[in-house]
Amino acid sequence: MDMNMFYGILIPFVGTSAGAACVFFMKKDLNQWVQRCLTGFAAGVMVAASVWSLLIPAIEQSGGMGKLSFIPAAAGFWAGVLFLLLLDHIIPHLHQQTDKAEGPKSNLQRTTMLVLAVTLHNIPEGMAVGVVYAGYLTGNAQITLMGALALSLGIAIQNFPEGAIISLPLRSEGMGKMKAFAGGVLSGIVEPVGAVLTIMAAGLIVPALPYLLSFAAGAMLYVVVEELIPEMSAGEHSNIGTIFFAVGFSLMMILDVALG
Repeated sequence: MDMNMFYGILIPFVGTSAGAACVFFMKKDLNQWVQRCLTGFAAGVMVAASVWSLLIPAIEQSGGMGKLSFIPAAAGFWAGVLFLLLLDHIIPHLHQQTDKAEGPKSNLQRTTMLVLAVTLHNIPEGMAVGVVYAGYLTGNAQITLMGALALSLGIAIQNFPEGAIISLPLRSEGMGKMKAFAGGVLSGIVEPVGAVLTIMAAGLIVPALPYLLSFAAGAMLYVVVEELIPEMSAGEHSNIGTIFFAVGFSLMMILDVALG
C-alpha cells in the first residue's frame, strides 16, 4: 500500500481518537451550545464533501455516457441512502439528546448504544475516504492525491468533535476515563476498516467507482439529514448550528478546491 494512502486512511481515525482524549482534560460534558456548534460544523463538512469530493467526480467519471452521465451517480446515491436506512433499522442505537433507542428492541446498555450510534455514521465516512483513494489508485484523472488528502483532513477535523461528543457523555454516564476514551476510539475504528474494504472492492471492479463514490455520498447525506441537522437545530438559538454548518461547508469546499 502506498504510504501516502496509508496515512490518508488513518488521518480521520486519529481525529476521532484525539477528540475522545478530551475525556482526560475536561471535567464535565460539553454544554448544549458547544455541542450544537460542533454538530453543525460536522454536518457542513459532510455535505460539502458529499458534493465536491464524491458526487461531482462520480458524474465527471461517467462523462462518456453523455446526457445520461447522472445515472451512476443517482443509482449509487440511492443505494447509499437505502443502505444506511437498513442499518438504522437493524442495529440498536441511541442518539444524543434522547432516551428513546432506535432499531430493534435489545438489552444493550445505554452506553453501548451511544457508541453504536456514532459507529453507524462513521461507516459512510470511512467508505468515502476509501473510495476517493481507490479513485486515485486507479489513476483517475478527476481524483488527485491532494484531493483525496483534502477529504481525509476534512473528515478528521469533523471527527475531532465527534470523538469528544461520544467519550464525554460516556464518562458522565459513570464510565471510567480510560473506558470512555476506548469507547470513543472504538467508534472510529470502523473508518480505516471501511476505507480498506472499499479500496479492495473498487480494485476488483474499476467501472464501479462512480457508483461507489455516490454510494458514500448518499450514506453521508442520510446521516446529516436524519441525525445531525435535527441535533443542531433542537431547542432555542438554533441559528448557531446553522452558522457553524456554513463554516464547516465553506472550510471543506476551500480544502477540496485549494488542494484538489
